[in-house]
Amino acid sequence: MTSDQKRASGSQKPQAADWKRMRFKKNKVWMAVDSGGEAVVKADKVLVKYQLEQDYEYWVRRENVVDLEAAAPASDDDRKTAAHHLPNAKASGQRPSCATISAAGQIRVYTDGASSGNPGPAGIGVVLRYGEHEKEISQFIGDTTNNIAELKAIEIGLAALKNRDKPVRLFTDSKYAHGLLMLNWKPKKNRQLVQTIKNLMTTFKDVKIIKVKGHSGHPENERADYLATSAVKKAKK
Repeated sequence: MTSDQKRASGSQKPQAADWKRMRFKKNKVWMAVDSGGEAVVKADKVLVKYQLEQDYEYWVRRENVVDLEAAAPASDDDRKTAAHHLPNAKASGQRPSCATISAAGQIRVYTDGASSGNPGPAGIGVVLRYGEHEKEISQFIGDTTNNIAELKAIEIGLAALKNRDKPVRLFTDSKYAHGLLMLNWKPKKNRQLVQTIKNLMTTFKDVKIIKVKGHSGHPENERADYLATSAVKKAKK
């Protein structure tokens, strides 16, 4: 994780009197507040979590948590994706405008897979976003490996999209899945699943899978991880 987002644990965790609905980057979160309704602050950071029922929280920079009514800034994923698709910007010395780097018009999919035991009980998590519309998928997929769970998350995420004419950007922290689907790695295992996903990708006019670093402050991918691990935990109960 980056210094912007660290999991709270042990003695670092304060006793929150309540939780207030706020926005962290592009995500709605719950922020810990004291009995007076003020943010609980430690080293200029506040404590947030994505769902009230989840069992972990994050310390994040105070300036990145704002009221829900405040406009959400472009995320790191937006900026990195924009830079990737603007090869002439660096050469010309011109900086892209905010309109250029926005995700307007894109369907964005964030996926993660989790396996307890590898192989073992596995789940997938998917966050689908288009403009202000958002959908989440948390699904137990039985006993399998982590690599299969990562691939199944991508398959299920893409299959959930009905509109395949709009550009789609799917973000995964799986080097294995990204290599097989975007870098033409030859699969030694899971050939049928890989081929199924490749066939599914051909049904979209414009789809790209982008590799991001896992557990490094990408809120949507952290959320997908939570959805995947939650599916496994629920199945074990």
